[in-house]
Amino acid sequence: MSDRIAKLIIIACFIAAVYPRNALSQDRVLTLRAALNYSMEGNPQIRVAWKGLLVQKEEIGIATGNLLPKVVFEERFMRTDNPTYAFMAKLNQGRFTAQDFDIPSLNNPAAISDFQTAFSIEQPLFAPKAAIGIDVARKEFEAKNEEMDRKREEVAFGVLKGYLGIQTAKAYVAVAEKGIDDAREHLRIADSRYKENLGLYSDSLRAKAALSSAEERLVTARKNLAVAKRGLGLMLGLNESVDVTEERPLLELKPLEYYLNLTLSRKDLRSLETRYKNAENMLKMANAGYYPTIGVGGSYQMNDHAKPFGSEGQSWQVAAFLRWEIFDGTKREHERRKAAAKIAETAEYLDGMKKELSFNVYDAYLGVDEAKKGLELAK
Repeated sequence: MSDRIAKLIIIACFIAAVYPRNALSQDRVLTLRAALNYSMEGNPQIRVAWKGLLVQKEEIGIATGNLLPKVVFEERFMRTDNPTYAFMAKLNQGRFTAQDFDIPSLNNPAAISDFQTAFSIEQPLFAPKAAIGIDVARKEFEAKNEEMDRKREEVAFGVLKGYLGIQTAKAYVAVAEKGIDDAREHLRIADSRYKENLGLYSDSLRAKAALSSAEERLVTARKNLAVAKRGLGLMLGLNESVDVTEERPLLELKPLEYYLNLTLSRKDLRSLETRYKNAENMLKMANAGYYPTIGVGGSYQMNDHAKPFGSEGQSWQVAAFLRWEIFDGTKREHERRKAAAKIAETAEYLDGMKKELSFNVYDAYLGVDEAKKGLELAK
């Protein structure tokens, strides 16, 4: 008896492993609000956009780092019999003596080792290109944020379409099932009339063909319903089918001018406007390449002939610097032309997008009117 129970347990575990949980359960049923909430958290496109936003946020930190001090630690080893370097190494190590001024020793020094430990710091004070780079990174982050909001809107619209699509598919299934009932009744009547010599055999054949067509339509309608449910699950970031309630959103149609005005606040349009401003910043950055960089720095150094991190000799230095790139192979000139062309390109794209959005709203508005008249004709 115990062996039989053990076999049953093994079979049950095998079934649980082979068949996914959602294959043994009914579809999850969600309201429209619940579906929208799921999509905002689980939709793959929103998750990807969020990760991209985090990446761009780090770009701000990278750009800011160009204006912060740079601290460097370095340990270097050198062994040489070069007269200049050997003379310098002994001085840095604090081991120079009067005998080292001997001419033969100066001309042909013995090989010497030098461990050099150094801490250095550099702080830019005037770096216009780096300063503008921070503004560029921030503007791009704003644009990405607007794109993120637009992606949420697109996903919400897709969820609404999927929600209504499931309700429509259910209606098609109901109509197809009713069509089968009607086709069966027509076949019964045709068969009865043929048996009573009141009808033709061809009438029965036509009724059978009509029943087969009705059954085929039902198969297609059920397939479309299953696909619609699975599609909504995909929009929600789920690997399963999702069913919906019979709730229908009430959407009031407002005047056309209302929607045309709303297009000016669309997130993708605002994102493009931000990128247009950033294109202007890129031109400023290219122009800033002609200015010098001014900063201060310093270092602390230890030298030892026997061991690393030793401190036989110690020294320090402070400095100010002006770094001016006089000629860079016409790179800056091409960067300026590129930035100017990018501004013109973005401006054209922005103008075209405004016109396209206006057209899409106009087309959608007429589509609603067309659907209303179609419904009246159908009734």
